[in-house]
Amino acid sequence: MTSRAFSQCNPGWHPLTLPLLALVLWGASPALAADEPDLIFRRSTVFKWVSPNDKLATYGLDDPEVEGVACHFTVPEKGGFKGWLGLAEEVSDISLACRQIGPIHFKGKLKLEQGDDMFRQRRSLFFKKMQIVRGCDTKRNVLVYMVYSDRLIEGSPKNSTSSVPIMPWGAGDSAVQRCGEFFQ
Repeated sequence: MTSRAFSQCNPGWHPLTLPLLALVLWGASPALAADEPDLIFRRSTVFKWVSPNDKLATYGLDDPEVEGVACHFTVPEKGGFKGWLGLAEEVSDISLACRQIGPIHFKGKLKLEQGDDMFRQRRSLFFKKMQIVRGCDTKRNVLVYMVYSDRLIEGSPKNSTSSVPIMPWGAGDSAVQRCGEFFQ
């Protein structure tokens, strides 16, 4: 049923209602490859008298495809009334640190792509998103994670990279997997 047919059936509806509803639902849909990150802490950076302060927020998340790897990233969060309402465009200054936190095992049976999204998050009401992508340095057997933000029209050169060498974890972990076997 088109919006025109719907508005003719129900004269109380405006013809733009369905497109606006679709836009809102599309914007609210989760745009991530991993689960929601865990908030570790927030720290105020700019004081505002009446509205919320600007903050730096540090989050942690586990790689959904690689067991034994966790990443932490810090993002600026705009305060003020625009930030409070979710209308402010967040800046692209994002830092990233990923570490081995246990034995590393690749979960999927399918091969991963170099530069696949590990996590994505919207950074403005429209068009801008932050992405954490992963790859494999096969020569050194190292997982490489990169965070960057992009827009629909132009991206941002601001980025951060973190490396996780795949190493044995304790005396019982003698079979170290090679990341090159799991990436295309």
